[in-house]
Amino acid sequence: MKLKIARAAARDWITTAGRLYPGYLGAYLSGSTTALPDDAELPVGSDVDIMLVTRQPVDGLKLGKFEHRGVLLEVTYVAWDRLHPAEVALADYHLAGGLRYDTIIDDPAGALHALQRQVAARFADPAWVQARCRSVRDKIQTALESPDPALPWHDQVTSWLFPTGVTAHLILVAGLRNPTVRLRYLRAREALTDFGLARCYPGLLRLMGADQLTATQVRGHVDALARTFDAAAAVARTPFFFSTDITPIARPIAVDASYDLVERGDHREAMFWITATFARCHKILAADAPETQARLTPLFDAVLYDLGISSGSDLRHRTQTTLAALPELWDTTEKIIAASVRGRERAVRLAHVFRFYRGGHL
Repeated sequence: MKLKIARAAARDWITTAGRLYPGYLGAYLSGSTTALPDDAELPVGSDVDIMLVTRQPVDGLKLGKFEHRGVLLEVTYVAWDRLHPAEVALADYHLAGGLRYDTIIDDPAGALHALQRQVAARFADPAWVQARCRSVRDKIQTALESPDPALPWHDQVTSWLFPTGVTAHLILVAGLRNPTVRLRYLRAREALTDFGLARCYPGLLRLMGADQLTATQVRGHVDALARTFDAAAAVARTPFFFSTDITPIARPIAVDASYDLVERGDHREAMFWITATFARCHKILAADAPETQARLTPLFDAVLYDLGISSGSDLRHRTQTTLAALPELWDTTEKIIAASVRGRERAVRLAHVFRFYRGGHL
């Protein structure tokens, strides 16, 4: 499907349904597909992310993933005070990137366009990049320093996995890249390579435990995930914030896209979302089908074993390893920020030379 068609479906949903939300202010597109042109194909495993802006927070869980006019959309509510004034958005590493470019699809009062212009003008300022990176680093540290061993095993894994995975976001935010969710390691590898720091990438994978995995191993884990995903999607009743990620219509993102990464040779990069989805499926199964969960637990255990995790003590050790790696990661982050600044200054100088030449002065 062409992105032009997918984006038209997003606009149609906003027009017919989104505008009806209490306090509705407007909407814009976010996520990895915003960088692609209208005539590009919607990538395998991608949905169209819509940020629906309201005057006050919307009660309840996010709307999440659903199908509209044959397109998988994902709608996230965001209250205006999380974006405005511009300094609030600029400091938020999840939200700032979505306002870097004008992807606004509805703005009845014009407030979103005014905000977007302010964020775009200052997005790459080194002070704001540093502030967002410090926020990422603090998020990792805070989450890893407060583990809860009383949580169910799948929740303990999630509590370790996500802040560990945020180390990839540290690289992406420093490099002015989209801190994507599912493809964070793949995009971090690309960023490090672009900045001449490819040597740092194996260490990033090592923190997750995926650095030595083979395509055969990961393909087997995707087979196991497919079984677990289908079982969880079939029995899910208890609402969780991620519930719409574990449904038949969302299966291509979790399963098909993981197979696609393996076939492309990016099997190690697939392990983050494979493991995250396994843990989420087990949370659903624990609530709604505990007998099925017990039957499928060995498949989850096999994933964790290949990541080097068999017990709570393994999780604690891995947590401490990541915390100990933060100073070196921060050093890499600062190198990327400095390189970005030099690159922007060089681009400005070249632009001046080009204008000088066009003016007939050379």
